[in-house]
Amino acid sequence: MAYGFLGIATTPNVRAVQAEMGSAERYAEFGGDRQFDRFTENEAAFIAARDSLFLASVSETGWPYVQHRGGPPGFLKVLGERTLAFADYRGNRQYISVGNVRGNDRVAMILVDYAARARLKVYAHASEVALDADPELAARVVDAGYKARPERIVRLQLAAFDWNCPQHIVPRFTEAEIAEAFAPVNGRLEALEKENSELRARLSGRS
Repeated sequence: MAYGFLGIATTPNVRAVQAEMGSAERYAEFGGDRQFDRFTENEAAFIAARDSLFLASVSETGWPYVQHRGGPPGFLKVLGERTLAFADYRGNRQYISVGNVRGNDRVAMILVDYAARARLKVYAHASEVALDADPELAARVVDAGYKARPERIVRLQLAAFDWNCPQHIVPRFTEAEIAEAFAPVNGRLEALEKENSELRARLSGRS
């Protein structure tokens, strides 16, 4: 199977379920060359525009943990065609994801553009980097204007990625996206209000 993402995701148990449900042959015969082991400009632009993601890790007891991560748009940095990183800022100080990564560096991420109904799935290997261990990396990753205390850098080495279908992604819009969409309307309303005010002033002067 040349499909890099499914090459990781399709375990013997997954294959058994595919066989039960009648889809095993479909994926066994997949012949497309879709390694998806490096980001293109398309993925880089998508990632740079995101202000949140969902990060999954697994503990040494086998329990998965999914964490929501957020920040200013582009807080997840594309450092190369196979490397991502983000600054890990102080939060509730539970350190569940960080602890999990120390025992098992394999993580999965989902990034969603709700407005465009697009979803990117990523498999990666995560590692911690101390802020003073690589000042150049820290300078590239830490957002200077962000009012939070960074504790470390989390670096992610890409294993594989894939795009999900848009089905069941309900369009949602941020305040910034709504403001941008309504900017022409608001501009027109302001112009009409000014025109009305000027007309009232002229009519008032004639009476």
